[in-house]
Amino acid sequence: MSGKVLIFSAPSGSGKSTIVNHLLSLHPEIEFSVSATSRPPRGTEQDGVEYLFYTADVFRALVADGKFVEYEEVYPDRFYGTLKSEVNRIWAKGHVIIFDVDVKGGVSLKKYFGESALSVFIQAPSVEELRKRLIARATDTPEAIETRVAKAAEEMTYAPQFDTVLINDDLQTAYLQAEQLVNQFLAK
Repeated sequence: MSGKVLIFSAPSGSGKSTIVNHLLSLHPEIEFSVSATSRPPRGTEQDGVEYLFYTADVFRALVADGKFVEYEEVYPDRFYGTLKSEVNRIWAKGHVIIFDVDVKGGVSLKKYFGESALSVFIQAPSVEELRKRLIARATDTPEAIETRVAKAAEEMTYAPQFDTVLINDDLQTAYLQAEQLVNQFLAK
């Protein structure tokens, strides 16, 4: 199983982190890849747990040094990326990597890993439902929520570039569908 990767991408509020955490609870052989970012922590996020937090300048220096498998500047001075060292750390244990990344990162990771990767685009039933979920999350300002909702419409156009689209209109159903997708991929 080593050398395989699972890529979960979605617009903010689609439930990708919830689904990824569910899969992690079922599969001890799957390990979460901690992405790097230049944004500040939200809520109770901790460095090295949810993300590896860097300043924008440090992030740019890591890019210049060729330390990333992929990275994106998602918003001005807001970078996200996957460090090569994180991939190597997980594969050295013989584990399968699971990525929880934005859609552009997901497309880049699929191109990089090819057939070794299963890429899943998680979609909320509607943009309005995304707005409700982001408001309920209560981790962003109203302005940040509107920025993220506007971006979601554009991000949804990336869905055809993924191996499969999972519509999260009912969480229990989405859990079961994600489990089936992952189990089939890992059995190959």
